[in-house]
Amino acid sequence: MSTPFYQSVVDDFAEVDQLIQHSLSSRIPLVEQISTYLVEAGGKRLRPLLVLLCAKACGYEGRDHIKLAAIIEFLHTAMLLHDDVVDESDLRRGRKTVNAAWGNPASVLVGDFMHSRAFEMMVEIGNLRVMEILAQATNVIAEGEVQQLANVRNPDFSEQSYLQVIYRKTAMLFQAASHTAAVLAGANQATESALRDFGLHLGLAFQLIDDMLDYAGNAQELGKNVGDDLAEGKVTLPLIIAMRNGDKAQANFIRETILAGGTEQLPAVTEMVRNTGGLRYTMSRASMEQEKAMKCIHMVTPSKYKNSMENLVRFTIERSN
Repeated sequence: MSTPFYQSVVDDFAEVDQLIQHSLSSRIPLVEQISTYLVEAGGKRLRPLLVLLCAKACGYEGRDHIKLAAIIEFLHTAMLLHDDVVDESDLRRGRKTVNAAWGNPASVLVGDFMHSRAFEMMVEIGNLRVMEILAQATNVIAEGEVQQLANVRNPDFSEQSYLQVIYRKTAMLFQAASHTAAVLAGANQATESALRDFGLHLGLAFQLIDDMLDYAGNAQELGKNVGDDLAEGKVTLPLIIAMRNGDKAQANFIRETILAGGTEQLPAVTEMVRNTGGLRYTMSRASMEQEKAMKCIHMVTPSKYKNSMENLVRFTIERSN
């Protein structure tokens, strides 16, 4: 990884990669095949990176942060596998999704395998508070998935409900990553709380930008289809604001498109989202979360790891994929 915020933990990051590959070995050939495919797909791995940076910023000198980072990545990957089945997605990180290549049953079951592997590794670490935080996080994330599913093609989905979903679905795992890293490092209560909230605000900013890019990005850079949210009936903040700010005809057009699904009206909806300030508002909300994340780490002792955390926050806002 050449991005600046990886460099301070580059050796630890390589160890996490090695542990991930080793831990995904299985006596079942299909599990091994799909696991290898997932590892080769790469990705930013921001959540395990967050574990490494937060642990080291707290002065941690042990080795269990490597295992914790791998656990967080396994939980994240398991959720993606299940998400892609629910959403019927066929493209992720520029490649076919596992469900598109091997079918839904294989995708769900390998996701289950990754979940179980993660919990095995939690037991190996043996820190009860870490297990408690991660167990609660996976529960909250599952609730978020159900909440989102229950509101598919719901044009009356509110901004408040949307923020609840992205907290549960995305920010919760960022929060768990930074929080468990602080706990593992034995940080004092003030630092633990600050790093927990740092992950929360970083995760919210990340998802807000993700949802904005679904209307402002391009498929080649994103590594997934533009307009997936609209096609899947997901009502995200750019649409909510477009319906709020647009005139009656624009609001009705967007409502009907949400109810119908598909991407046939994507160009028209995208133009409305731009013209009504949907993208600007979403970016402003992301910038607010960015500022909150930065404030959370003011009290962290200066170090190259803290510098990387600040760079990570900036990247989250400035990224194009």
